[in-house]
Amino acid sequence: MKVTVTPDTFRLAQVFTISRGSRTEAKVLTVEIEQAGIIGRGECVPYARYDETLESVTAEIAALPETFNRENLQELLPAGAARNAVDCALWDLEAKMAGKPVWELAGLPEPTPEITAYTLSLDSPENMRVQASEHAHRPLLKIKLGTADDMARLEAVRAGAPNARIIVDANEGWSAEVYAELAPHLVRLGVELVEQPLPSSDDDALIGMQRPVPVCADESCHDRNSLAKLQGKYDVINIKLDKTGGLTEALKLRDAALEQGFQVMVGCMVGSSLAMAPAVLVAQGAVVTDLDGPLLLSEDRKEPLIFDVAGVHPPKPALWG
Repeated sequence: MKVTVTPDTFRLAQVFTISRGSRTEAKVLTVEIEQAGIIGRGECVPYARYDETLESVTAEIAALPETFNRENLQELLPAGAARNAVDCALWDLEAKMAGKPVWELAGLPEPTPEITAYTLSLDSPENMRVQASEHAHRPLLKIKLGTADDMARLEAVRAGAPNARIIVDANEGWSAEVYAELAPHLVRLGVELVEQPLPSSDDDALIGMQRPVPVCADESCHDRNSLAKLQGKYDVINIKLDKTGGLTEALKLRDAALEQGFQVMVGCMVGSSLAMAPAVLVAQGAVVTDLDGPLLLSEDRKEPLIFDVAGVHPPKPALWG
């Protein structure tokens, strides 16, 4: 097999800010694996929070042996962006060579559209109210928070989108004290879920703490090895393929999490439709789907995912799978 890794940049529609910083573009790696003239593709988003760069992930992929497959890939590369792009490219290649969709090869039901959250960037309360008003027609909004003075932002978003369902993502930005203070207001404002309120290194503080709104593990949950440490702290886990290291582990993590009593959210980094496509399969029946990466871009792949009132649709074969 011939493996090609290409860096690609997609401009964002507007500045995107979370508690850790801002960006104006999405920098991704596109992996193509060619065999017998057929090409499978995958995309990953190296993430600085996990000590990944475009260069380090490219080097991981370049170090793969000449022969590998989806099974031994799980041992050859750790969970993370590099394994994700290669794993998803292998699934795409297998589907094209077999003439069957990935969902069928994986033994999954035929996928259908899933309503996805739309993310509002962290900003001043006034600007976040404007964002909320502009997107108040969307059924589910996700608010980026993560500072000690987020109450005004919460109030502003609810005022701007009085009828939308709302979830919030603190990106590890709150302390236990801030979360405890905000929790009753999350209930009052109709927030349905809060993602990663505390740093993953400090989330033991959630043990025994009241959780009037379901709490979702994001940075604290990567693959199945994470689950044992999440009991008693979280109600939901956020599956992202760039954390699990691809579709193969993501499907196994979903099954294991459900068996252990967790609910499942399926999220994404900010990437193109190629990165979201495999995640649509994992998101089937999820309590929350958050695959809005392409909606935040001003440009996308040639055969992008379809987003409409029914949600994000499964990919067409020209894109992936």
